[in-house]
Amino acid sequence: MDSMSRRTVKLHAVCIPYPAQGHINPMLMLAKLLHARGFHITFTNTEYNHRRLLNSRGATALDGLPDFRFHTIPDGLPPSDPADGTQHIPSLCESTKNTCLPHFRDILARLNKGGGGVPRVSCIISDGSMSFTLDAAEELGVPEVLFWTTSACGYMGYLHYKEVVDKGLLPLQDEDARLRNGYLDTPIDWIGGMSGHRLRDLPSFIRTSTPDDRFMVGYAIHETQRASRASAIILNTFEELERPVLDAMASILSPPVYTIGPLLLLSRQLPPKSLVATMGSNLWKEDSSCLEWLDGRRPGSVVYVNFGSITVMSNQQLLEFAWGLAGSGQDFLWVIRSDLVRGDSAVLPEEFLQETTARGLLASWCPQEAVLTHPAIGGFLTHCGWNSTLESICGGVPMLCWPFFAEQQTNCRYACTEWGIGMEIDSNVRREEVGALIRDLMAGTKGEEMRKKALSWKESAENAAKPGGSSAMNLDKLVESVLLSPRNQIV
Repeated sequence: MDSMSRRTVKLHAVCIPYPAQGHINPMLMLAKLLHARGFHITFTNTEYNHRRLLNSRGATALDGLPDFRFHTIPDGLPPSDPADGTQHIPSLCESTKNTCLPHFRDILARLNKGGGGVPRVSCIISDGSMSFTLDAAEELGVPEVLFWTTSACGYMGYLHYKEVVDKGLLPLQDEDARLRNGYLDTPIDWIGGMSGHRLRDLPSFIRTSTPDDRFMVGYAIHETQRASRASAIILNTFEELERPVLDAMASILSPPVYTIGPLLLLSRQLPPKSLVATMGSNLWKEDSSCLEWLDGRRPGSVVYVNFGSITVMSNQQLLEFAWGLAGSGQDFLWVIRSDLVRGDSAVLPEEFLQETTARGLLASWCPQEAVLTHPAIGGFLTHCGWNSTLESICGGVPMLCWPFFAEQQTNCRYACTEWGIGMEIDSNVRREEVGALIRDLMAGTKGEEMRKKALSWKESAENAAKPGGSSAMNLDKLVESVLLSPRNQIV
């Protein structure tokens, strides 16, 4: 903030997240932090997600401030069904890649016409999987920072997709036979910072030969190769958590890499009652009554269950989790989205509801950060999305991991084997295993060991985010060295 006050010009950052919940959340946190450092912010959502945000948070929730404004671009897809669900990811990737650049150029052109006290665009901060924005930044002659909202280990996996293909490990030809014969246990010993890993520990799009996954492999290769054109790359992680991978990454990437996480801890340093600090980004309506329910529970007694915004499962898997929770004997708070069950509504049997009514609460969505810092929470059954993993670390909460797709498998591997804060549930979920793991998590020796390590990592995260910590200093360096460098100032 001091560096901005020394300048007579106002810098203008255009922030554009990939249009999914887990990408919008950290991008908005970063935008708020830049705004607190004096930047004018233009936050660009897709029209579809902008409507969802207004539906969930109220018609005036995104009216913004004179120097923090929201704009929209079309995503190029037909209307979604359901109208408030997560869109089909491969289709969204293909559409944004092929159709969004002209609309993004148009926004930049309109912003640079000025008027209303809006300064010219001086930098672009784009999601790493929206690299079409690099073309627009180069045309304007402004720096662009790519924000990969994955873990460092997940991003490292994507960076090596091309090498996996070049080594002949992909594409799978006889998929069923290879998966049955332990092919995914093939050692991957040639990726820096990821020793002891197997093919199954790389982001999951390599696992099948379906058209969607084959497209996503090519898409990941395309996006990671374009990253060399960025002025910098930022990651929502902290150095102590992923140092071996970060060191290896620095040796293969030409743009500098800045770790500036956990962003949720840095964001807590914003003035709590300011209009910007209270702007939210949840695409589903939050049910805050769960916090009152938690107030009535003993410390560390509740298992929190949430599979994120994208995971879908079969109705049988839903039942296995339900009866596993019932059989564990533990209190639980379970978030069940309307679109959680693939192609159907999530309906739990009446017998389950009757058996667990005194110790379980079901919610459609909730303020997860507040839940994971509530003293009643003792464990987190999660899909291992990166935001959820970081929030669990920041809450000092150990995890049961059931990864669904993308780099969630990589996060799971690190949580369980590198960081010591997780236990994995088999992909073929069985109620007996779920119940046993929950009991171990909440009351067993393994759970106690994980809890100690989770609290240790929580302290490390807090140290990284506090003034003078590694992530706080990296954010300052990013602003000074990339976003505020003399050649980028506009008189």
